Amino acid sequence: MAIIDRGEAGGARGQPPEERQRPDLRALARHPRARLWAIRVAVAVVVGLLFAIVFDIRVGLTLAVVVMIADTVRTARAGGGDRGYPVSAAERRTERQLRGLAKEGWRVLHARAVPRDGDGVSDGKIDHLVIGPTGVYAIDSETWDKRLPVRAMSHTRLFHGPFEMKDRLDEARWEANQASRLLGKALATDIPVQPSVAIYGPAIPWRVMSVRNVDVYAGNQARKYLRKRPKVLTPEDVARIGEAAERVFPSKYE
Repeated sequence: MAIIDRGEAGGARGQPPEERQRPDLRALARHPRARLWAIRVAVAVVVGLLFAIVFDIRVGLTLAVVVMIADTVRTARAGGGDRGYPVSAAERRTERQLRGLAKEGWRVLHARAVPRDGDGVSDGKIDHLVIGPTGVYAIDSETWDKRLPVRAMSHTRLFHGPFEMKDRLDEARWEANQASRLLGKALATDIPVQPSVAIYGPAIPWRVMSVRNVDVYAGNQARKYLRKRPKVLTPEDVARIGEAAERVFPSKYE
């Protein structure tokens, strides 16, 4: 279903060219990537100096380089890559699933900041904001204790063992509502955003269940969940909403 325009929304005014050309060195120093590389270089220098003193300078230089390469590879395998910000194991797993969708024309954004309002119950981050033929989704990726069962009651209550997970549902719904409101404002039309929670760890005894209007499913079903729903957006809609999402929701960590 194509989106219907209700008029053009005003854009934010950009900075003058001369201001954009001046680098803010203090902001660069606070950037997560700068801190990551500063720590990486410091460790390599310390290791290199120690081995240069004990053996010789060539050994020290070689080991310093090896330390930097090893730490870069370790960080990439941990899921952070060179992004310089923390990524949970659950988010990494969902990211891997969603890569295939991006190749098929979907727009997939990760770790996007959401401005708080007076009733905000979230950390201000959407784990995954996905736009495709079947709609717009805000996905929370969660790892729960696999030893505790997951069950639902009357589509209104979700339990993980003895613990009711109302806060997790409220957070997912709040983030989706914020995304819907801000995208709708940017595009001057209604943009429904479906909240969902992808759970890793315990067995989920259903394919997809709506609990308090939040779709809940096993994390390894995320891509199938998105693809199997009815198509409601055209490719033009997907591109348009995706471009607006890029503007409205900056990276949480950059």
